[in-house]
Amino acid sequence: MVDITQKQATHRTALAQAVVKVSSAVTISAIEAGTVPKGDVFAMSKAAGFLGVKKTADLLPDCHPLPVEHCTIDYEIDGLDIVIKIMVKTFYKTGVEVEAMHGASIVALTMYDMLKPIDKGVEIHHIKLLKKTGGKSDIDRA
Repeated sequence: MVDITQKQATHRTALAQAVVKVSSAVTISAIEAGTVPKGDVFAMSKAAGFLGVKKTADLLPDCHPLPVEHCTIDYEIDGLDIVIKIMVKTFYKTGVEVEAMHGASIVALTMYDMLKPIDKGVEIHHIKLLKKTGGKSDIDRA
């Protein structure tokens, strides 16, 4: 684990994305209508995403535990794609990029698990960091 004891705390943000691709408009309709057998896909995956963000340091050995001070999870349906975007914020000595990407991954995996009974063609794509601020450098790929 990197030694961060001498680093100064700064405001840090990270925006990450994942894309869940379904194989049919019927799947999108079931999500929107709330008729997926395993329940409300957006609500359940959002809850799982929050847990994923907060538990990142428990699962990735080199990540520092840090205070997650804000997290938002948003969805956009674009044809057969569900675009997931997660923003994580903290005031700490290290960034939250991995937390944001881990959260996006967990949201996508939860959607996959919930949708697999009705759509055998669900795929997860494009888990990536879109933007980060704070620390030594900023990144903007959004």
